[in-house]
Amino acid sequence: MIFVGVALFVAVALAIIVNADAGALVGLGQSETARLIALVAILIVVAGGAFSQRRKLGEILANLVLWGGLFAVAIVGYTFRADIMTISERVLAELAPGAAVVDTVSGSATFHRALSGSFKVNGSVNGADVHFVFDTGASAVVLTKADAEAAGIDLSRLRFTLTVQTANGKGLAALTSLDSIDVGGIQRHDISAFVVDEGSLETSLLGMTFLETLSGYSVANDALVLTD
Repeated sequence: MIFVGVALFVAVALAIIVNADAGALVGLGQSETARLIALVAILIVVAGGAFSQRRKLGEILANLVLWGGLFAVAIVGYTFRADIMTISERVLAELAPGAAVVDTVSGSATFHRALSGSFKVNGSVNGADVHFVFDTGASAVVLTKADAEAAGIDLSRLRFTLTVQTANGKGLAALTSLDSIDVGGIQRHDISAFVVDEGSLETSLLGMTFLETLSGYSVANDALVLTD
């Protein structure tokens, strides 16, 4: 009980410090410091359990080291939470290339740059999964023949008469219209697109006929943000 009283005393003392905005000295806001105080108080009370029973000194010291280590990890994790989040998002981009982080409140979808330097974007065309590469240099959405066929486009009715410049050089393409395209929950209908001949592209491109329908898109800090 004595230790619990000490914990409450420490919590009150720290609360007074918060009111003085002392948390700003270590880069924490008042609300953030208040949450930190709650964590400290909880750890003090829990650690008090080690003293509420008669135990050997070595066991008590081991418990102190354990709780001290957990407290240090919590403080470091909280302090570098933004960096940890950035690293976790980059890891996600490599483990699940093209996966979107969707924010339903702002209506945005965020994609993180892969180690290759490009932005891989998972989407769907006419309900079929398509893996795109974000490309503002492409005047339209461009599909490979394989992706177009998976999307239910009748290739036999297309006329490959348009000459286009691709990463693999010049190739032939056909104009078509996509009934629907979905990228990170952002849906559009009747989007003009090209289907390129075999061997012209390895990956479909998310080009301007889709991007220009958005309220905005931006690239910053290795993150691509598409906003509906």
